[in-house]
Amino acid sequence: MDDTESVATATEHPDDPLAEMTDVELAELVENTISANNVLSNETEMFEKYLKRVEPKEPVIETAQQIQPEQGKGKGRKRLRSRGAPDKLLQLTPEQKCDIAQHETDVLRNEMTKMNDDADKVLDSYKASLEELDLWHAETKKGLYEFDRDICKGAINTRTGDIIAEKVSRFYEDKLRGRDTLIEKLRLKNCTMRVLKRKLTLQLKQKEEMGEVLHEVDFSQLKIENQQYLEKIDEKNQELLRLKLMAGNTLQVLNKYKKKLHILTLDSTQLKTDIASKHEMLTKFNAEIEVVNNERVNAEKRNMTLRQRLADYSVPEVQNYVEIKSDLIELRKTVKSWERKVEVAMMALRSQKQQWKKIWLQDHQGNQTWVT
Repeated sequence: MDDTESVATATEHPDDPLAEMTDVELAELVENTISANNVLSNETEMFEKYLKRVEPKEPVIETAQQIQPEQGKGKGRKRLRSRGAPDKLLQLTPEQKCDIAQHETDVLRNEMTKMNDDADKVLDSYKASLEELDLWHAETKKGLYEFDRDICKGAINTRTGDIIAEKVSRFYEDKLRGRDTLIEKLRLKNCTMRVLKRKLTLQLKQKEEMGEVLHEVDFSQLKIENQQYLEKIDEKNQELLRLKLMAGNTLQVLNKYKKKLHILTLDSTQLKTDIASKHEMLTKFNAEIEVVNNERVNAEKRNMTLRQRLADYSVPEVQNYVEIKSDLIELRKTVKSWERKVEVAMMALRSQKQQWKKIWLQDHQGNQTWVT
């Protein structure tokens, strides 16, 4: 059925260019048409948004009226082509499209900025709430710790084991007094912030009156300058990081050389002490060398004397030696005989001393008896 209809349509419209195209070309044509339709739908959606934003009521009717003839024209496109009288639709010029796109882009940017501001406000409020909760949690923990320290442990009576009421009341009074002080500080801070806010509001009004309010162009210029300064700050940070790395490497090298210098200083001190000890040893060695030299000179002199005496010495004859030797033997015999005689005399002397001692004792005892 489909083949017969396609053949019938081809026979009905012999001048249709689609009939002469292949399947690949038809597929490419369909893809190009779909992409073009997507672009047109995006442009149409953007134009409808623009019309709704500029004229909220009239564009809806106009767009509806434009859509219906377009649908009718789409259905009867073949009939119009067959008749040879196509209807030209009014289209936007590229300049108008560019203006509308720029306007929508600005609107979207403003909406995004507003959404970011709202999100920042919500985030700031959440951060403030979290900070408040953290402070409250810290204060609660501190209060529990102080209550446990001052009341549960420090306010117990050692005799009865009960909690002293006066310490409890004093504890709560101190807490209330501290809260009152904190409230007063916060009130003063709030007043200061209000005064500062009022001052800043007056300054802003004065600037608005004097025409010093910043416009979007100024903000763009400030953003560009801020971006440039941020890039410079990044460069300076990179340079600072590089300098810190260089300083760290230099410090490591400096510490290394300091250690080497310390070791070399210790070695130098040790070498100085060794040199001083070597000098002392050298001085001692020089003194000993002088003494040895003096002894050597004396020894040489004595040696010369002995050599001289040895050279002057004459050996006696054998007959004289024999006579002297015999005389020596005789003298030794005489000495031995006299030694025996001396021993005998000593023995006689000792016996005589003993006899004399006995006689003296007897005489002494006789005198004592006569006296009595």
